[in-house]
Amino acid sequence: MESMQDAWIELNGTVQAVTFQNPQNGYTVLQLTAQERLITAVGSMPGAAAGDHVTLRGRFVTHKTYGEQFEVHAMEIVRPQTADAILTYLSSGAVKGIGPATAAKIVDLFGENTLEVLEKEPDRLAQIKGISLRKAREIGALFAAQFGMRALMLRFSSFGFTPVESLRIMKELGAGAVERVEANPYLLCEPKVGFSFDRADALATALGVLPDADDRVESGVLHVLRHNSANGHTCLPEDKVCQVAARMLDVNEDAAYMAVERLCEAKRMMRAMRGKTAFLALPSLFDDESYIAGRMRMMLQFPPASIVALPERIDAIESANGIHYADRQREAITQALSAGVLVLTGGPGTGKTTTIKAIITLLEQQNMEIMLTAPTGRAAKRMTDLTGREAKTMHRLLEAARDERDRSVFARNEQNPLAADAIIVDELSMVDVTLFAALLKAMRLGCRLIMVGDENQLPAVGAGNVLGDIIASGVVPVVRLTEIFRQAMESRIITNAHRIVQGQLPEPGDRNGDFFVVHEGNPVRAARVLTELCTARLPAAYGLDPLVDIQLLCPSRVGETGSVRMNALLSEALNPPAFGKQELANKRCRLREGDKVMQVRNNYDIVWTGRDGQQGSGVFNGDIGTLVSIDRVSGTLSVRFDDRTAIYSAVDADDLDQAYAITVHKSQGSEYECVVIPTVGIPEKLSYRNLLYTGVTRAKRLLVLVGTDEAVARMVHNHVKSLRYTMLTQLLTQP
Repeated sequence: MESMQDAWIELNGTVQAVTFQNPQNGYTVLQLTAQERLITAVGSMPGAAAGDHVTLRGRFVTHKTYGEQFEVHAMEIVRPQTADAILTYLSSGAVKGIGPATAAKIVDLFGENTLEVLEKEPDRLAQIKGISLRKAREIGALFAAQFGMRALMLRFSSFGFTPVESLRIMKELGAGAVERVEANPYLLCEPKVGFSFDRADALATALGVLPDADDRVESGVLHVLRHNSANGHTCLPEDKVCQVAARMLDVNEDAAYMAVERLCEAKRMMRAMRGKTAFLALPSLFDDESYIAGRMRMMLQFPPASIVALPERIDAIESANGIHYADRQREAITQALSAGVLVLTGGPGTGKTTTIKAIITLLEQQNMEIMLTAPTGRAAKRMTDLTGREAKTMHRLLEAARDERDRSVFARNEQNPLAADAIIVDELSMVDVTLFAALLKAMRLGCRLIMVGDENQLPAVGAGNVLGDIIASGVVPVVRLTEIFRQAMESRIITNAHRIVQGQLPEPGDRNGDFFVVHEGNPVRAARVLTELCTARLPAAYGLDPLVDIQLLCPSRVGETGSVRMNALLSEALNPPAFGKQELANKRCRLREGDKVMQVRNNYDIVWTGRDGQQGSGVFNGDIGTLVSIDRVSGTLSVRFDDRTAIYSAVDADDLDQAYAITVHKSQGSEYECVVIPTVGIPEKLSYRNLLYTGVTRAKRLLVLVGTDEAVARMVHNHVKSLRYTMLTQLLTQP
């Protein structure tokens, strides 16, 4: 186990050598003379070079292989002042084109004024034999670029930004980043830069920006929309936006309304009417919903050639597989072949998979190219297992990549469509408007689209309510499967899921069945019970692997039974600290080798290697794996997912969280052998029916509730779904 001091300490010293430096994220390993000894320092230190005088802030840790190291949290570079220090710096090769011999000649001639000459009068280098005027100017340009970056980093450091954050700002805003930020600090909370409004606002206050400045009010209004898009809204009523923004900014509402007018005129915000109410939307989300509506209407107006689903063909599939389709299943099969667009919805045990397999068989009989997809890796794997055909995540299907400006893009689009005659999307309730619009853009004209999902599950984590809005519009054919098949009736998990969605209390089970309740009304004691169940009692009684088969699903992140607290308890029980077991603190938690972890944000750049040796890139929100190793020398982490191992930089590791316990929202699209759900200590705003229903339907073999009957009843009887403001239904139904 690594040892460390509780508080950050500062080291002042001279860099003797840089043994490793990643130019992309600034991760560096260097040798530093400080405290009258040689110290190995590791962390983000972009631009650090031999000869630099630096101040490092961080703490000492002990690496199991490399011994004591100084883990850097922040760095400040002090420009070398003396001739000897300048010679050491230039001799290190820090400035391209200057080696040790040339460095000695330059310092011999200019002494302590060397850096000033390099920066302001590089032509003077041509006085030295062997350096032409052209070469002198090249050296000057390289020096200016490097020290310009250092100056920028120094300035941003004074603003409170870390080296990694400074690199991000400079990458997006360019060489004039400092001047641009000082002129308008709110550039920092633009999506491409990505800092919070509060942080930009704090900087603006320090720089003397007035509370009612146009830039501040406009940024505040946009922040209200962006913040609420993270809560699922694609738009908001204009009066609500202005009221909230005015209150947040402590300005009058007139200032907010005027800012809205300027933003709309500049096309940085869109206004649309729903009835007599004006709604505001971010342009990207408005464009996504508009595209979805337009494309869906076009698909309905110009459907592909109808395929007659003769009853004899369906009968033949029944006979070959020894099954019997219900009337609604036959209707869905027929609609999928006769129409270009179909929504198939239904709860667990109602035969969605059986219906999809019949549709696939009939389409294949027509020699059609069929592609299966789902929003998450686990959902795609489950689709593959159930249908016997390969299913890809939507990101893999669309070939997610990065463009020249490091923005996420899809290689499959209107100019490079998918070679599919039919696409079947599972778990559509999880798909947000941006991803769904991207899928539609990648479909060639005449391609069939079959959308499958459970309308009673939670909507997507991202913005929008695609499945719900399409169904509510009434313009797309929808088939609801409601009949629970006999074999499914034997599962108390399935029957209770349907009882919950109908507003009925689940029937109590016993410990010999697949659904039972452990009664405990005290949140602190419930947390101990949850820990014992997940780590000892359930594995012993049912032969379950606590890391692979059991998943604790928490309605909330906070509280005694929230995912944050339960992750701390479960990690200590299942993966305790040990000598030599490396740990790393990120902005979410403290990670330890051997931890069960989840990726919480799409990252298209993380490189992975599959079990078959195939290489690729991209790890996506909701992927769960095991943290195999932490290598402090290279600054990387190795995470093994189901069928591949990914390599993370220390910066990318900020998007990893422990996954012994996850929220119900994060579990969408996944299934687990055993699910354990606390129903005690739940915030009132999360005590609602479709959250409980979504959690229950994640269980395949065993479902355990820990809490009180009263808490379960409160959730079942609360059918007030969280309101989402969206435009898609209106856009689909308008002429």
